[in-house]
Amino acid sequence: MTKTSNGKSRASGRVTLAEVAAHAGVATMTASRAISQPDMVSAALRARVEQAVAELAYVPNRAARALASAHSNVIVVLVPSLSNAVFTAVLAGIQDALDADNYQILIGNTRYSDAEEEKLLGIYLQSNPDGILLSGLSHSARVRQMLATSQVPVVSMMDLASEPAQLSVGFSQQQAGHTMTQYLIDKGHRRIAFLGAQRDERTLKRAEGYRAAMAAAGLADPRLELMVDDPSTIALGADLLGRMLASVPDCDAIFCCNDDLAHGAIYQCQRRGIAVPRQLAICGFNDLPASAWMNPSVTTIGTPRYRIGFEAATLLRAVIKGDTPAATRIDLGFTLMARESA
Repeated sequence: MTKTSNGKSRASGRVTLAEVAAHAGVATMTASRAISQPDMVSAALRARVEQAVAELAYVPNRAARALASAHSNVIVVLVPSLSNAVFTAVLAGIQDALDADNYQILIGNTRYSDAEEEKLLGIYLQSNPDGILLSGLSHSARVRQMLATSQVPVVSMMDLASEPAQLSVGFSQQQAGHTMTQYLIDKGHRRIAFLGAQRDERTLKRAEGYRAAMAAAGLADPRLELMVDDPSTIALGADLLGRMLASVPDCDAIFCCNDDLAHGAIYQCQRRGIAVPRQLAICGFNDLPASAWMNPSVTTIGTPRYRIGFEAATLLRAVIKGDTPAATRIDLGFTLMARESA
C-alpha cells in the first residue's frame, strides 16, 4: 500500500490533489482552481501548481470532478465496428464536432452484439457521461432500461427514429434499398438478387426496401434472397455470388447490402469470365473509397457518413447545453452513384 507524504495510506497508488497542493505549497482548493479554472488564480500560483502536476505526474480524477460539478465532459460513442470504413468516417465527424468543447470521447465497439453493447454501456455509464451517441435504433430491453434510468441525453445515428422525441441523425435505410432496387428494375433487370451479411438492423432494412420494390413490380421471389450471419468481407461476397448463381442461374442483377460484398462479387465474376454488367449487373451500398476505382467502377448508394457523425455530435452538444434543437430528426439523405457495374 502506497504512503502519502503526510504518512497516510493511499490504497489506489494514485497521486492525489492534496499531494499536488502540498508539493506546490498552496491550499487544495487553490490547486483545484489552478487545474480546472486557471483564470481564477494568479499566473505565479498557476505556474507552481503546473510544476507540481508535472513533477508528480498527477492525473485528475475525472469521475470525482464529474460528481462534484454534475458534468464530466465525457461523451460515450458506441459503434458496431472499428475496422469498417463506414464507422471510421462517422467517428471522424464526431471528433471534429466535439473538439471545440474539449470533450473526451469514450469509444466502444459492440461487435454487432447486444450483450457487448450492454456490457460497454454499463461500464461507461459509471463515468457519468454528459451524452451518448448510439449506432442504430434497435437495442436490447436491458440497454433501453439503462438509458432510461440514467437520463443521459442520447442521439441515435445512421437511421431515422419514428418517434419525434427520439433524437436521430441519418437517412432511411429502407428507402435507400428501395431506390437501388428500383434503379435496377428501371434498367430492365427482372431477376434481381439480394445478398446480405451480418443481418444487422441496417442490412435488414435495406432488404425490406428491396422486397417492397420487387413486390410492387411483380418480381418478388424468395429464392433471390441470400442473407447470412457472417461478418461482411470481400471473400464472403465472392462466396455468396457463387452460391446465388448455383441456385438461381438466371438472375441478371445482384444488389449487395454493402460494397465489400459487391467488390467480392465482381472479382468472382472476373474469375469466372462473367461480363459485368453485360451478363450480370452488380451494385453495392455505402460508396467506399475503392468503389469508384474498381474495374468496373461500382454502382452504389453514397451515404453521408462523416456528416452523420458531425451532425449527431452537434445535436447532442446543443441538448447538453440546454438548447432546444431546431429538429430532433435530421434526415441527411443518400445518393445513388450510377457507375459502370450496373
